[in-house]
Amino acid sequence: MLDLVSLQRSFLMPPSNLSISKIGAESDVVLRNLFEFYVHDMAQWFDVDLKADGSYSYDTSSVWRNGYDAYLAKLGDSIAGFALVGSAVEWLGDTGAQDVREFFVVRRFRRNGLGQRMAMLLWNERPGEWLVRVLEANAPAVLFWRTAISSYSGGSYEEQERIVKGRPWRFFRFVSKGV
Repeated sequence: MLDLVSLQRSFLMPPSNLSISKIGAESDVVLRNLFEFYVHDMAQWFDVDLKADGSYSYDTSSVWRNGYDAYLAKLGDSIAGFALVGSAVEWLGDTGAQDVREFFVVRRFRRNGLGQRMAMLLWNERPGEWLVRVLEANAPAVLFWRTAISSYSGGSYEEQERIVKGRPWRFFRFVSKGV
């Protein structure tokens, strides 16, 4: 029988048994499968078409080739999402800043604090200057990142609008002191 009180509590409280771990090319199949869902979600804001076989098929080999760090989030034994981190040099110059290249939370784990906790774990893992870029049209993501970064940094962050390839983006910059 479904315990509605426990279910309701799980949506209201940030998960305490969330973990992130860095993964490598040996986990490429897992990352590729998660990208299928991620690209599906992003197709709402980006001009992405299905492949002939009906999939979004993202070539994750570029993740490893470009030297990005991939992190897998788990809630207990359940995969909850992923994050890709790379250099922010193409956006900020040679500042040493890190860029949240991609960030994804599996739908069933959204809207309960897991995404913010996942971001916090990532930032604590890698102290230093950070950049988070969000397409302005993705209003839910802009709100999510503004809230997460403001909470994490105690309000000490910069937010600016930039035009990238003719589209407005929101750039957030802040510093993580780590744990």
